Amino acid sequence: MSFHKLPKDDTQHQNHLDGAIKLLGLDLQEESEKAGLDNHLQRWIEDLKDANNPELHQLVIDLQELKAHFNSGGFDKDVVGTLLARLGENTTKAAIFSENPNTAERITKLGEALTSTAAQVK
Repeated sequence: MSFHKLPKDDTQHQNHLDGAIKLLGLDLQEESEKAGLDNHLQRWIEDLKDANNPELHQLVIDLQELKAHFNSGGFDKDVVGTLLARLGENTTKAAIFSENPNTAERITKLGEALTSTAAQVK
């Protein structure tokens, strides 16, 4: 018996984006100690990989690095701030790849939230 992964629809992507935006409004250092952050980052990585767009590769790399940093048990503000700033810039740019205007709007908001959180962390 084989299992086929069903593609996510825009509603699921929008829910993941909304969750990421909400998470960035919380205390990241505190959240980094919980499994919820790791789950959010993993869903985000999977969503980006599912898009199968080479233009999004740097986002996947940065998210994996951020996830690994948080899983190491540390919280280096310089590392986190740099990654969040780069993620913010590249996420905002990535909004143009969304075919759904509601999803594109959420991607833009996520980019803004990442940039804002990067400034607060630094």
